[in-house]
Amino acid sequence: MSIDRLISMANQIGKFFESYPDAELAKEGIATHIKNFWAQQMRRQLVSHVIEKQGQGLDHLVTEAIKQHQAILA
Repeated sequence: MSIDRLISMANQIGKFFESYPDAELAKEGIATHIKNFWAQQMRRQLVSHVIEKQGQGLDHLVTEAIKQHQAILA
């Protein structure tokens, strides 16, 4: 899948969790959703994008969620 599509999908997930009053719970929710519903290759692609491109195109909350919960996503 193209990285642009993955970025778009991840940002949509982030928008949902953005409304959480606790940013840590929001980041955990983003990472958990991606872990539970995305194929491993998609998750690895997204983690690589965050590492190699500093999450270019991703919302800040999504980038932080991936960095913080990288171990469960890869």
